[in-house]
Amino acid sequence: MRTIIQNQQFDEERALYGLRAGDVVDCTFAGPADGESVLKEARGIGVKDCSFSLRYPLWHVDKFHMHDSKMDEATRAPIWYSKDGIISDSDLHGIKAVRECRNIKITDCTITSEEFGWKSQGITVSDSTLAAQYLFLDSRDVKLDKVQMSGKYSFQYMENLEITNSILDTKDAFWHSKNVT
Repeated sequence: MRTIIQNQQFDEERALYGLRAGDVVDCTFAGPADGESVLKEARGIGVKDCSFSLRYPLWHVDKFHMHDSKMDEATRAPIWYSKDGIISDSDLHGIKAVRECRNIKITDCTITSEEFGWKSQGITVSDSTLAAQYLFLDSRDVKLDKVQMSGKYSFQYMENLEITNSILDTKDAFWHSKNVT
């Protein structure tokens, strides 16, 4: 049976740490306690219509789906060491979003993150806008489709990158990268 957490506000440290088989709906992660790692070590979760304004919310999270949610500029390093996730119709505005992640599918998102996608593998981004300096540093097996990207120093030390139907506004790109299509 899935746990449903709905219409609540959390600001304490590791508020929903280790949540298993749960859905977090219409919740806000912000407040004076300024806690971090609110969903760290969660497994099999859904996050829908949520707002994040705390550091490190989705670290070491496996098998997750985040839909129609917002991570603002205060959401530093929002998604690290996570795998098998889907992020859709969401805004990711925290610095250093998606680092050392595996098998993450991102669709219909607006992303502003200075260091996005570092040291990750199996990332797919489609139908999204992406603004980043140092995009996808040292990542593998990345696919971009229908992405409008702006930034510089993009795609350095990458391997197996496929870009289709996209607009790239970048400079100093693809340094030391292999197998780029």
